[in-house]
Amino acid sequence: MTDPTTDDIKIDYAEVMRRLPHRYPFLLVDKAEAFVPATSIVGIKNVTHNEPFFPGHFPIDPVMPGVLIVEAMAQTGALLMSKTLDVAVADKVIMFMSIDGVRFRKPARPGDQLRMEVKVTRARGDAYKFRGETFIEGKLAAEAEFMAMVVKVDQPAT
Repeated sequence: MTDPTTDDIKIDYAEVMRRLPHRYPFLLVDKAEAFVPATSIVGIKNVTHNEPFFPGHFPIDPVMPGVLIVEAMAQTGALLMSKTLDVAVADKVIMFMSIDGVRFRKPARPGDQLRMEVKVTRARGDAYKFRGETFIEGKLAAEAEFMAMVVKVDQPAT
């Protein structure tokens, strides 16, 4: 039996923009689906030929840098945290704390869609530990374990 309160909750681009402080060229999540509070989320990134890193990585055979795939997983985890904890980006930010066990299995190229499946493995207050797997066409492309926490933003003196 499915639970309509948590099954297939979608997060559109507008909500991603409200919940994450990242902007072009560093926003690496287009939308999300299958959000389950404090448990899991699936982030989607459509990789286009217009990505700013492709002219230098690599012009003849474009490949999305692996570190940006990991960043996309981390942003997906931050989106899960933001929605679960209702974090206001005006005065708080979710910071990447650590990463372990990164493995790259398949390169991401223009035209690919990254499907980042992120699950909470531990949560303690404002700190979360995640396991992320990124898939391209149903095949595992990257995996990692990472942590993030909510941090209060220091406001500049006026």
